[in-house]
Amino acid sequence: MAMTLSTPARRRLRTLGFLSPWLIGFSVFFGYPLIATVYFSFMHYNQIQRPTFVGLRNWRYVFEQMPLFGPALWNTLWLVVVMVALRVVFGLSLGLLITKIKSGPGLFRTAFYLPYLAPPVAATVAFVFLLNPATGPVNGILSAVGLDGPNWFNDPSWAKPSLVMLSLWGIGDLMVIFMAALLDVPKEQYEAAELDGAGAWARFRYVTWPSITPIVTFAVVTGVVQTMQYYTQALVAGKLASGVSIGPGSVIQPGYPDHSTLTVPQLVYSMGFQNFNTGAACVLSLVLFAIAMAVTMLLMRKRSGLLSAED
Repeated sequence: MAMTLSTPARRRLRTLGFLSPWLIGFSVFFGYPLIATVYFSFMHYNQIQRPTFVGLRNWRYVFEQMPLFGPALWNTLWLVVVMVALRVVFGLSLGLLITKIKSGPGLFRTAFYLPYLAPPVAATVAFVFLLNPATGPVNGILSAVGLDGPNWFNDPSWAKPSLVMLSLWGIGDLMVIFMAALLDVPKEQYEAAELDGAGAWARFRYVTWPSITPIVTFAVVTGVVQTMQYYTQALVAGKLASGVSIGPGSVIQPGYPDHSTLTVPQLVYSMGFQNFNTGAACVLSLVLFAIAMAVTMLLMRKRSGLLSAED
């Protein structure tokens, strides 16, 4: 006699069937790489010979003996705090501005969104050219009005702010997200607030902000995760500003000038694929993962994070 499944069992199998694409993708592209990263963090592995167990040696090396770990971690956290905060504020401000424009909002929306479509390498190359302290048009304009322009990517104190300016130039993604959220706020609430005598700030504080808080949380969380992986723009900007030609077989030492643009993802690549120290690279990756998870959990907490208890 054929065995028949009960109704709850069939429902569970049907649910697993619908979830199977996500479960397979999660296991292959997240679960297995995470477990392998933890495994190799306790191994000596140069990607050629078989891995050998070394215990906590890789962890001690990263935290006690790696000289560039501190500057790279500081630069990464600095970019997370400053870049994410300014991108959210700038994107929200542009969204508010364009939603208030009566004539030609499509033109302004397109103009602010187009830079986001530029490939990261091409955008970085153009930005480094514009901010070249000797031949760039930005310093030329500043000099014409009697101001001494900084050295931008050639100055350790200006290199990270220059990267922030590059990220603000491509703010179109957040602008569109915030515009959609702002246009979704019920107009009846604005009208009721105006009847109660609320000014522009009061309407934003008590009507707009509560409605867009989940979108702001989304922008901050995704911004933190993306900035923790910040690699391409910092690497390209540093190499172009240093004047070192990048060709086949060349070994790139990131962080110019004076390790001010060195980020942890660059250090991961350098350790794993240039020095073939896979164990140390895995430790650095796990540190990034732990920090990103801790910040995300803090932001997603009710009351103490960006979300209120009602969200």
